[in-house]
Amino acid sequence: MDHFDFYDENGVRLQKLMAQAGVASRRVCEQMITEGRVTVNGEAVTELGVRVNPADVVVQVDGMTVQTNDKLVYMAFNKPAGVVSTMEDPDGRPCIKDFLRSSMTERVFHVGRLDVETEGLLLLTNDGELANRLTHPSYEVPKTYLVQVRGPVESGVGAQLKKGVRLEDGVSRVDSFKLVDSAPGHVLIEVSIHSGKNRIVRRLFEAVGYPVEKLVRVEMGPVRIGSQKQGTVRNLSKVEIGHLLASVDM
Repeated sequence: MDHFDFYDENGVRLQKLMAQAGVASRRVCEQMITEGRVTVNGEAVTELGVRVNPADVVVQVDGMTVQTNDKLVYMAFNKPAGVVSTMEDPDGRPCIKDFLRSSMTERVFHVGRLDVETEGLLLLTNDGELANRLTHPSYEVPKTYLVQVRGPVESGVGAQLKKGVRLEDGVSRVDSFKLVDSAPGHVLIEVSIHSGKNRIVRRLFEAVGYPVEKLVRVEMGPVRIGSQKQGTVRNLSKVEIGHLLASVDM
């Protein structure tokens, strides 16, 4: 590999760098390299063992430059209801970008999404490899939600949701179901689920006769929203980042 002027034995593998930059999953990035679609400092690279220093190279895929020298950022956003899970919104609705500090130079993207009325934890990062793994079904990353429905809830509903409910796109189920609190006319339930299907929690509860009144995601993998104030963004701690990476074998 040292026949490349830019080869750095202490650097990062090219396909990993591309995946972290959000180009695609590492496997797809490897395919791009072997297909001859990737250049480094203008030189075509078709070998998978190439290591580079991100600060010293310009990587292009199909002639488009990949932003490779950003510092990796891992953040938790406590999304309020009414905010769309996009960085910008053509209709002018509140979006994630409105809650990021204006001095922030790193380009981040959201890991998955929450529908506009759902509140709670949304992870933000510029680590494309992590984002791909967290949302890929094969890693089965659990998400935990607090669900408010009109009560009382009949016995057996939890067992039904854990066993599986047939929806229009197949059978889905929750991994856990726990009654947390009840008040006259309302019940608060905690559920965990690893499915990433669109509006899956709302659809499951509606299918068993309990439309969701309020939905809050409180946990994704090892990261919890905890006491973080709604509408705020915080950097994950080193411990949280380590646990998050380990949860998807990184």
